[in-house]
This record gives sequence, structure tokens and C-alpha cells, in this order.
Amino acid sequence: MLYYVFQYLSELGFPGASVFQYISFRAGMAVIISLLTATVIGKYVIKLLQKQQIGELVRDLGLEGQLQKKGTPTMGGIIIIASILLPVLLLNQLDNIYVILMIITTLWMGSIGFLDDYIKVFKKNKEGLAGRFKIVGQVGLGIIIAGTLYLNPDIVVRDNSTKATAAMIQADETGTAAVDAVAGSSITVKNVKAPITSIPFVKGHQLDYRSLIPADGQLQEGLGWLLFALVVIFIITATSNGANMTDGLDGLATGCSAIIGSVLGILAYVSSHVEYASYLNIMYIPNSSELVIYGAAFIGATIGFLWYNAYPAQVFMGDTGSLTLGGIIAVFAIMIRTELLLPILCGIFLVENLSVMIQVGYFKYTKKKYGEGRRIFRMAPLHHHYQKKGIVEPKIVTRFWLVCIILAIITLVTLKIR
Repeated sequence: MLYYVFQYLSELGFPGASVFQYISFRAGMAVIISLLTATVIGKYVIKLLQKQQIGELVRDLGLEGQLQKKGTPTMGGIIIIASILLPVLLLNQLDNIYVILMIITTLWMGSIGFLDDYIKVFKKNKEGLAGRFKIVGQVGLGIIIAGTLYLNPDIVVRDNSTKATAAMIQADETGTAAVDAVAGSSITVKNVKAPITSIPFVKGHQLDYRSLIPADGQLQEGLGWLLFALVVIFIITATSNGANMTDGLDGLATGCSAIIGSVLGILAYVSSHVEYASYLNIMYIPNSSELVIYGAAFIGATIGFLWYNAYPAQVFMGDTGSLTLGGIIAVFAIMIRTELLLPILCGIFLVENLSVMIQVGYFKYTKKKYGEGRRIFRMAPLHHHYQKKGIVEPKIVTRFWLVCIILAIITLVTLKIR
């Protein structure tokens, strides 16, 4: 909203009003507003949750310090959602399709998580929302995102796989052929509507899903987009569930999400900047610069929530927060065509997910084969395994953060390693 106010003032010649045209300024403001919003409203939300007796239901699993967490307010994801949406509504161009999709994602996943927490807290059902309904919600969001990417004419990418200079690209806004003054060759650089994504460690740095389909013409086009849609659905489901699994220790999922969000913000900035995209030889994504402001709000909201969620936590995010964080990370990566980097960037989420799958799968296998279920880990998800080994909670969280930072650096390095 403020963006449009200052745009109008700028047209009237009001001094300094044009500063709102700069992505960097609005991104900085988004971090500050979201951070302040989370820290200011956080204490009031916590008091409200305590007043309503919305506390965490804790089962005795024999973990150190676990029973002390009983009654800690949950559903704190409301703080994160509000702290993201406020600066987004104030600072973003709200008619931008990427911003619209991110707002839909935030509210959609937040609603699924809220319903799950509501059933746990108010209906006293520890299982919460049935898993099949969560999956239906995640698949539904995936269909919306994939369908919009396919149908909306404003969502295009510019293939920078050729060694074109930034000057060439800027001179080629209409998509006509440009001449490389150095190499003396004719290169066509244009916006395309295609299921193309970035792929790490590969020369050319791009993967066209249509190239995986052994067909030609319209059949290849249609099946290529269908494959892309299936990948989108899988990424959203896996990442949101991974964030949910990671949310088991004070500050763990929050801190990891802040780190992951910082990397996605950097990737969004370079992908939306024609010169940086050309220099890094990655796809330039027109109209996506508004995602930088959303990413900045996401970073500020998670750091602000960490003020209350750090050990010992005064509030838990619940599924309201964890499913929302995972969904936002997944969709954001899909928007900037870096979803195939998520196994590296979200390595913590991936390992937490795999630890549960391996534990359950091995238990069922050994029970069927030997008549008694056996376990690989002392407890799953993985962070509880280390708790069972006697490592204190703050040390586990800090070490997981450090691993997440290492994975974040590796993710950024992949831009130049191929």
C-alpha cells in the first residue's frame, strides 16, 4: 500500500518519494518492519494464548527437559504469518503475480497448520488433522502453483545459457537477435514460457523438463509441463513436511528457516537482476524482483519469532508455523526456478524426513521378518536421537544451525561450480 502512495507522491515530484522504487530500500524496510512486528506483537499473542490455555500437549518420551515444556503456548505461527504479511502488504506491488502466489501460499499452508493445531489443542486429539487431509491440502496448493506457472502470461524466464553480456541483454528487451561484439556471433536472447529450472553442478545450469519426455511436438510440451507439475507437488509436500519434522526443539526450525530464507533472498535478487543473472550465467526471471521484498519479510519474521522461540521457548510455532514455513520455502524456490537446489539447501529438513522414513520402514521390516521391531536410531526424528544420546538441547540446535549454514554456503557456491 505504501508503495502506491509513494509512487503517487513521486509522480507529483515530492522530494525523496522515488526511494520506494528501489528494491534494496524496500527489502531493508521489510526486514525492519517484520522484525519489529514479531517482537512487538509476540508478547501480546503469547499472553492471549496463555489466557485461552492454548498449551502444548506433551507425551512422556523420556527426553530431558521435555515435561517442562508442557503447557507452553503453541500456535505461535500466527506471529510469523502476521509479521510476513504486514510488510508485504505495505511495501510490495500487490498486483505482481509472484507476490500474489506467495500470499496465497502463506494463507493456504497457515490454514492447514492452524486447523491441525486447533484439533490438537481444542479437541484434545493428539493426532491432529488426519495425514490424508494434509496431503490433499499440499497437493491442492501444488496444483494451483503449477497451473498458474503454466497459464499466466506474466510468468516467463529468459534463457541466459549463452555467454551474452549484460549490455546485450539490456539492449535486447524485445527478444530480437543481438550481436556479441566480442565473439562476433549472433545470439537470440528472449523471454520464454517453459518448464525450465536451474540444476546444480551441470554445464549450462539448466534443465528443461520437456527434454526428459521421449516424445515430440505438443505431446512433449504437455507431458513436460505435467512432469513439472508433479515435481512442484512433490517439492511442496516434502519441504513442508520436512519443516514440520524439524520443529521439535526450541528454535531449531525457526533458525534453519531464517538461514534458508536468506539464501533464497539472495538467489531471488540475482535472478531478478539482468546484469547479475548474465554474469552468473543463470536464468533471468522478469517481474520477480518483488520476491526479494517478500523474502526479506520472511527473514525478519523468523528472526523476530526466534526472540521468543529460542531456548527455553516461551512459545512454539506449532503446525501453524512449521507447515507455513516449509510451504513458503518450497514455493519461493519454485518461483525462482531453484527447486532442485532444495535437497542441498534444506538438507536438515531432508535428513529429518529421511530419519523418520528409515526408522519406520526398518521397524516394520524387522517386525515382519523377526517378529520383533528393531530401530536404527534411538529415536526419530534425528534431533531426538541426539537427545537420547545425552546431548543437551541448545547444543543440538546450535550444531544443526551450523550445518545449515554450511549447506547454505554450498548452495550459493553451486552458482559458479558446474
